[in-house]
Amino acid sequence: IDVLIQHEFRELQGKRIGLVTNHTGRARDGRSTIDLLHQAPGVKLLKLFSPEHGIRGEVDREVADDVDTETGLPIKSLYGKSRKPDPESLADLDGLVVDLQDIGTRFYTYISTVGNILEAAKPAGKIVWVLDRPNPIGGVEVAGPLSDAALASFIAYHPLPVRHGMTIGEIARLFNAERNVQADLRVIACQGWTRDQFWD
Repeated sequence: IDVLIQHEFRELQGKRIGLVTNHTGRARDGRSTIDLLHQAPGVKLLKLFSPEHGIRGEVDREVADDVDTETGLPIKSLYGKSRKPDPESLADLDGLVVDLQDIGTRFYTYISTVGNILEAAKPAGKIVWVLDRPNPIGGVEVAGPLSDAALASFIAYHPLPVRHGMTIGEIARLFNAERNVQADLRVIACQGWTRDQFWD
């Protein structure tokens, strides 16, 4: 998000977007990605999409559709009856922006949500922008067994080791290629992160 701010949101100019985020979607000064995109000149933020735990990270059950009290925008759940955007929710959008902080392990559901978004965006002809963030446990070490493809689930979306060593943008690229999704994926890379950094 800080890179988008530096670019004066040029990647999203004139676009009608939905935002997939939660409480981790914040700029370095603490401002919410929701607020930043809602106020960004030339950007039309039309709706929000909620992963597991809700937009504010306060829900420990299925998430319901709702309305954001701060912006008045509709919130579509991606952790309720369905775990991927339906064609109707994407119809009035040019694409989806994803700003979620992963923790570097395969069973954290936010990366599964990214995979589902790519799968929904491709047939709908929508762009997916992923705002990359550091892997907090580093990008050098990879550890643990691969998940069994026959036992795929929302906490094992793709065969990965337990500790995958990638950023969420890299994971999105891997899913898009290895699962042959071929969505229009555009990763806004974070600046200043090196693979040896460990965010303890």
